[in-house]
Amino acid sequence: MSSGPNMIAADESVPDPTAPNPPSSGGSDSEANKRRANDTGRTLSMFSRQGFRPAMFRWKRQLEQVNALEPVLKNEDDATLKKRSLALRYQAMAGEKLSSLLPEGYALVREAGRRALSMRHYDVQVIGGIALFEGYIAEMQTGEGKTLTATLPLYLHSLLGKGAHLATVNDYLAKRDAEWMEPLFRLLGVSVGIIQTPDDQPARRKSYGAAITYGTAKEFGFDFLRDRLLLRAQNRLQTEMLGDGGAGFGSSGDEIVMRGMHFCLVDEADSILIDEARTPLIIGSIEDTVRDQIVETYHWASDHAPGYEIEEHFTIDPETKQYELTSRGRQRVRALPKSDLVRTMGLVDLYEYAERAIKVHREFLLDRQYVVRPGDKGIDEIVIVDEFTGRLAEGRKWRDGIHQAIEAKEKIEISVPTGQAARITVQDLFLRYPNLAGMTGTAATSARELRRIYRTPVLRVPTNKPPKRKRLPDRVFGTMERKFAAIVAEIAEVHAEGRPILIGTRSIDKSEILSKMLNELGIEHQVLNANNVEQEAEIVAAAGGHAKVTVATNMAGRGTDIKLSDGVETVGGMHVICTELHDAARIDRQLIGRCGRQGDRGSYRQYLSLDDDILKSGLGMKRGDKLKEQGELMGGSADRLAKLFRKAQRKVERKHFRDRMVLMHHEKERKKMQREIGQDPYLDTPD
Repeated sequence: MSSGPNMIAADESVPDPTAPNPPSSGGSDSEANKRRANDTGRTLSMFSRQGFRPAMFRWKRQLEQVNALEPVLKNEDDATLKKRSLALRYQAMAGEKLSSLLPEGYALVREAGRRALSMRHYDVQVIGGIALFEGYIAEMQTGEGKTLTATLPLYLHSLLGKGAHLATVNDYLAKRDAEWMEPLFRLLGVSVGIIQTPDDQPARRKSYGAAITYGTAKEFGFDFLRDRLLLRAQNRLQTEMLGDGGAGFGSSGDEIVMRGMHFCLVDEADSILIDEARTPLIIGSIEDTVRDQIVETYHWASDHAPGYEIEEHFTIDPETKQYELTSRGRQRVRALPKSDLVRTMGLVDLYEYAERAIKVHREFLLDRQYVVRPGDKGIDEIVIVDEFTGRLAEGRKWRDGIHQAIEAKEKIEISVPTGQAARITVQDLFLRYPNLAGMTGTAATSARELRRIYRTPVLRVPTNKPPKRKRLPDRVFGTMERKFAAIVAEIAEVHAEGRPILIGTRSIDKSEILSKMLNELGIEHQVLNANNVEQEAEIVAAAGGHAKVTVATNMAGRGTDIKLSDGVETVGGMHVICTELHDAARIDRQLIGRCGRQGDRGSYRQYLSLDDDILKSGLGMKRGDKLKEQGELMGGSADRLAKLFRKAQRKVERKHFRDRMVLMHHEKERKKMQREIGQDPYLDTPD
């Protein structure tokens, strides 16, 4: 969760809580109040221009109430603040509407942040917090303090005693943000729980029992499924709402860990609610009756995959990317030598194994879509590289046998596909929360989809200080080699000025190529990709230092703020280089947002080449190949073609949007059908 600590500046005249009571008026306080009033006016006018005029008046009134309480709370000691917090909890549990408690609740959180963390919520953060309470997705730029903003709605919803969840993208961020904000919550008498992947059931139950729980979307989903399986096993699955009213806690035997789903604040909302929406969370049931036969067939198909020729043995559907054997291809399958185990496999199944192996051989590349590394038991395993964040997607597997086909390709132990004991999609999981909100650096481009699926409108929260980020003209080259040569030349030029540089790549192999070229020039740099994710936070945090050069795979969801070191802002701030367009424009915006945080100076440039993947994906294989051939023949740059890449990107975005809509429709129909025949849509396999 990107977050810029709002460290109290000297000219704000915010007194030390241990000092005597501050004067009620004075020159410095008056100036600070006047400046805050101007900032508030700018903030509200920007919201008004976005079309939130009706809400604006309500937010303005609530913000004024929060600000009016600030001088009162400053004069109270810590014990009094905790008593106020306890009184609010009694009011909420007695049935008073949370909206009426919001001004005092938010004022308490702001004061607790100031005392416990030396971080005071800006007015823009307070309004962002109000919008989150009302169920919006708040778009906040990098460095604008999403971590601190999240404390506002989390605190308010926790007052009901039903639990407030914050779902983020990985265990590290969940733990870091919870521990960072815990002193604030502790000052108000609010408990915090953290869900981590290795946690056992008692630890999870304790974390869910806290007023506020930080964890990953994946762990929330799996805990929901495990609880549901447990309730079925104990014949206690009585209601559709899992854990409703605290049901499921018995005096003996196993107990469920979750106590209900009341409010969830989703961090990196576009990544989780959109990019991950097509990924179902599945708990498998062991099925080993034909294990040896399956393993043998995967190896057989993989060994022969390189021998198939496109058009002669197989075709690829340009729309669905489906591989299908031709009559010559099927004839080849029948003619290939087979062991006794493979020979007993059905012929139609053998065709499927062959098609899958060909697809994996051509499209799934080591160090781009996946890496091989030792697992928990010391045995090598395939770990997916998330295409949107560049992170290792721990615990995830490709479906429909793709994962096993890759294991066969890399000659490692094949994990036999399991049956399905329970499953839920990310969409389903978060739609079960009656109160849902989200935060991200880039949501505006996905506003229509978020509103349509999750009923969450998107609000762009203005920056606390006007941005000074400068966009430099796009550069287009014929080939990747020429493009990378131009990128390295620009890095050398900017590096000589002492400015930090962040270079974003789409894949691990591209980051390694760029790293090699920088080594040849003797430019010291850091490489951040899925191969060294352990040092991720340290590398990112240091990326704003004098003359620092950092090469990184996709920066979406990295979650660590890049602050400029002393003197860097005066020489121009950070320079960001984008080496390729991503399938979604908001991923590019995530990277660009790394420069120019909190009103700092900064610049960025987009580099493109006619052999980039986006052209084939967006404009089709035939046009993509033609442009690639054109690029190989041309010399120099072709900057005039930059608009073509944006057009291709928009087409890819629309295709992915349609895919997600189709998935949502099928899931809805599947659940409807299963309920009609008396099945549980989460625990029963449709067939």
